[in-house]
This record gives sequence, C-alpha cells and structure tokens, in this order.
Amino acid sequence: MRSILEGIRVIDFTTTVAGPGCTFFLADMGAEVIKVERPGMGDEARLFPPYKGGVSASFAVLNRGKKGITLDLKNPEGVGLFKELVAVSDVLVENFRPGVMGKLGLDYETLKGINPRLVMCSISGYGQYGPLSHLPAYDAVIQAMSGLMSTTGFPDGPPLRSGTLIVDISTAFYAAFAVCAALFARERTGKGDYLDISMYDVGINLLEAKFVDYTVTGNVPGRTGNRYPYVTPFDTFRTRDGFVLIICVGEHPFRNLCRAMGRPELSEDERFRDLMARNANEPALKEIIEEWSSGLSTEEVWALMQEYEVPGAPIQDVRQVVEHPHTRARGMLVDLEQPGAGTITIFGPAVKAAESDIRPRGPAPALGEHNRWFLEELLGKDPAEADRILASGAMG
Repeated sequence: MRSILEGIRVIDFTTTVAGPGCTFFLADMGAEVIKVERPGMGDEARLFPPYKGGVSASFAVLNRGKKGITLDLKNPEGVGLFKELVAVSDVLVENFRPGVMGKLGLDYETLKGINPRLVMCSISGYGQYGPLSHLPAYDAVIQAMSGLMSTTGFPDGPPLRSGTLIVDISTAFYAAFAVCAALFARERTGKGDYLDISMYDVGINLLEAKFVDYTVTGNVPGRTGNRYPYVTPFDTFRTRDGFVLIICVGEHPFRNLCRAMGRPELSEDERFRDLMARNANEPALKEIIEEWSSGLSTEEVWALMQEYEVPGAPIQDVRQVVEHPHTRARGMLVDLEQPGAGTITIFGPAVKAAESDIRPRGPAPALGEHNRWFLEELLGKDPAEADRILASGAMG
C-alpha cells in the first residue's frame, strides 16, 4: 500500500517537542525524515523521562521512524554538508529562535537559491517578527501568555496550565498541516514556500470562542472549572468512586438524562424546562444530578448513560485509557522495538486512511546513527571521502 508522503524528504532540524512532533507526523505518513542534531549531546529531549534501559521513551515517541545525523554548523564544512542536504530535500523544519538560521547562513533566501522547490517551516515561540519575537518560549510560557491559563481552572482557584503539552502538540499539528498544504501548492506552482509558525498564534487560536467573546461583547472570559456556562448540564459530577462528565445540549439529551436518573418529571419542571431556565438554575440542577450520581459507581452511571444515550463519559485515568478495548481496536497501541530499550508501547497515528499506509516506521535513531549512510548513499561520497569527512570534525 502506498504512503501519502512517499518520496518526500524532510530535514528535521528541531529539538524538544513541537518541531519533532511535526516531523514524526510526516514520518508516519511516509516521508523520509532526516533528523539533524548537534554532535555530542544532540537533542536535549534525549534526556527527557521516562526511561527504559537508559533510553528516553518520550524521545522515542517523538522521533520514531527517522534517520539521524550529526552536523557541526560552527564548522564551514558542516554548513556545506547541510546545504548539500537541502539541495536534495523537499522540506526543512527548524525551531531555533528567529535570526539564528540567518547567522548560520541558512536563512530561507539563501536556501531558496540552492533549492527553489524547498518548503521551509520555522517554528518559534512568538513568530519571526513582532515585539516579542526575540523571547524564548515553552509550552507553559505560551499557555500563560496567550490567555489559555487565565481561562483554565476553577473560579476560586489560581490559573492552571493544561495537564498535557497542548500548545506544543497543537503547534506540531499546525506545522504539519501547513507543510502538506505547501507541498500541494508546489505541485501547481513548482515553487516552494516559507512558513512562519508561532506557538503564540496557535495558543490564540485555541482560545476559540473566548477570543470573540471579548471582541464582540467586551467580556473578559474567566475560569469556570469543568462547567461551560452557556449549556446546562455541562460539568463533571461525583460518583461513589470517581467522576463522570455529562453534557446535554438541547432538550432531547436532557430528557434522556432525566429518564436515566429515574426522574422523567424533571424535564417538565419549570426550573429546567429549557436551556435558558437550566442555565439560570444550574446550582439546583447540579445538586439533583449529583445526589443521583454519587449513590452509584462510575461504571453504573456510565452504563445508564450509554443505555439512555446521554452524552458524556467517565473520567478515565491514563491506565484505563491504555487498557481500554477501544484503544486497541483503533490501533492506538503500537509496540516499538527501540535499540537499547527493547519494546516500548507507544500511541499510534490519529489519522487513518483507506488507501494509504500511515504508521510508525521504526525506532528513533541513535545520535549520528546514519552519518555514513548520509555521506555515501544520499550525497554519493566515495568511502575515502566519507572517511575524511567523518574524521574532520564536520559531523562531530
């Protein structure tokens, strides 16, 4: 079966999460991804826990299916080798601070002169221009700066960050989407493009309706916990041994909930007769629902919700998700054979295709694992020249 990005070569000149996340999506879709790291330490994500056999499992997840080379870009020959790689590649993804690629002599205008069909994607905290563009950034920094933290948490508590690296991973999605769109455009124009992906811009996009809530009404959205204030019920509810999330958008789901609770008359109660009434009387309705749910186990509440088609779900922990039969049925458990670590079970691709092969393409590379392959097979150097380069320090 063919792969969506078969025949596309991607240079991954990134570190940590957002950049490697972008390129592993491309690798899963069949692109040949070559990870370029600095000699010695390489990507600092190689040190991120958890570990198995001394190998970072998180690094393996984000760098699966890639080839790995090292280049010393403070060495002129190392820069020359990078440019040779650009000449035979389709995509370059980098995530250095704005200006670094220019100082290395590897800015888009220079590289476009080498390969006019190159799609170059620069991922940074605040973008390539603007008053904050010079600042460093991490996921939590952007959650704070973009307003996401101000809307996350409970009204009487402090701002909270998301429990996952939501900005990093969302930025990876945006970057991978932009790269694929640019490759599609190249098929029509014959020309590459330069893509400026800012984590700050992505964080603002993740504000969704909260952004226009302010621009339209002047209201500054605050923290509402797990409740969505414009729909009732829309919240978490305590059970005897955990929590469930229940959402009733519209009258039909609410009537179903009332039947599941054994309280069909509640749908006719003046306090709860429609959405606006329920919103106005949310505390009373939550008390009624939680009086019911807290007397049952999470499993019992979830069974009734499914039986009566009440939208929602139990609040599962990571163990429950990994062990859930639906997770396995969807192909989300993939055993990766990682040298030095053995088998690491990672998550599979979220994208499934009927006519294309989308899957992890193998383990993450060791540091500099493919240096000789790069010189001899990709660039066509003879063995003696490859030996000279490897001994020169250009690749560490």
